[in-house]
Amino acid sequence: MRKKIIAANWKMNNTKEDALKLLVDLVNQNYSPELRIIIAPAFTQLAMAAEKTKLTNIEIAAQNISSESKGAYTGEVSAAMIKSEGVRTTILGHSERRALFNETNDTLKLKVRSAISEGLEVIYCFGEELNDRKLGNHFNVVKTQLKTALFNENNESWNKIILAYEPIWAIGTGENASPEQIQEMHMFIRDTISEKYGELIAKNVSILYGGSIKPNNAKDIFSEDDVDGGLIGGASLNIDDFSLIVNCIQIE
Repeated sequence: MRKKIIAANWKMNNTKEDALKLLVDLVNQNYSPELRIIIAPAFTQLAMAAEKTKLTNIEIAAQNISSESKGAYTGEVSAAMIKSEGVRTTILGHSERRALFNETNDTLKLKVRSAISEGLEVIYCFGEELNDRKLGNHFNVVKTQLKTALFNENNESWNKIILAYEPIWAIGTGENASPEQIQEMHMFIRDTISEKYGELIAKNVSILYGGSIKPNNAKDIFSEDDVDGGLIGGASLNIDDFSLIVNCIQIE
């Protein structure tokens, strides 16, 4: 049975002191043990975060990894390096990585393979831009993003994959994805996976939504049948807002 998950992407925010304070606040919250809480701080804070949370049910993730295992790749961080710091999960394919650092579906296929080969869990992000949505091409774009990066993986690999749908057009554009639009896409994603891997895998994979989730819209989004939680950006930097969002998830 798929898990309910709230993942926090801190992006390039927080000094060591800021991160430590936020981690202390998180550890002191009384979140449901049935809910997975995953925090993705900056690379420089991963070891500290893993140590601070090791006796809690809060998990730590990296925001990215290299597609390469080692070598002359200055500034890159490998899956093995992440794992050696006590981290077992990485975000891949975030819309900012795609837009600002030119990551493609083919690049992400290599990163996914590198992560899973090292035993890391992947939170794979994907989603269409505003023009794709306006042209009615959003389903094709999402299907391509899934197939290119993930559909070379075997059935067993799906035990290490979490999906995060983040429509780029609903992030900082003034336009909002309605709960109905989100559910429609999540159901399409599950159906697409079922066509390739069968109903059991499709039913058990957790699909998160990422796109300007706030305390005032989280409950409606999380109430949709195929939404298993959220990938939270800015709101995760404020413990009060983050906790309000977490508490919007209903654990059955």
